[in-house]
Amino acid sequence: MSKDYFCHESSYLDEGVVIGAGTKVWHYSHIMGGSIIGENCNIGQNVVISPGVKLGNGVKIQNNVSVYTGVECEDGVFLGPSCVFTNVINPRSFIERKSEYKPTKIKRGASIGANATIVCGHDIGAYALIGAGSVVTKTVPDYALVVGNPGRVVGYVCKCGEKIHFDKGEAKCSACGEEYIKDNNGVKALEK
Repeated sequence: MSKDYFCHESSYLDEGVVIGAGTKVWHYSHIMGGSIIGENCNIGQNVVISPGVKLGNGVKIQNNVSVYTGVECEDGVFLGPSCVFTNVINPRSFIERKSEYKPTKIKRGASIGANATIVCGHDIGAYALIGAGSVVTKTVPDYALVVGNPGRVVGYVCKCGEKIHFDKGEAKCSACGEEYIKDNNGVKALEK
């Protein structure tokens, strides 16, 4: 394996890790065997990537995040400082439940705020934005803005992260001009 990525000397990479070109792994992080990390990712300080985790290209993980087995992040995902993932619904230290891990997919371009908790088995939609400290207990639609405990959809955001406001099922981002439609099937960006 050619080393076309950076790994700080205080971090540890297990055997069988795949890391894409241009990725940076910072201080005191541990990337476990069988995990796949895409190109141009940034893995912050004190991050743990568990076995079998998949990260797409351009994923940014801030400090103090543990990404457990069963989590998959598509391209361009942002994981804020100290956000939390789970992978078992009813953990007990005296009962091994590795066969009961529930998958969680964080879709393209989604962002999870600092100290948010994502309960396993619930996907986060493309370009969704999870507010800091929120607790996600159900699947989040594309472009949704989720806040609170339990997390609830309080609006929608553009790909650029700005809040968008719908009028008669249509919206235009005031920051970047991207246009959207909303119907019973959810929110979709209009093709240009």
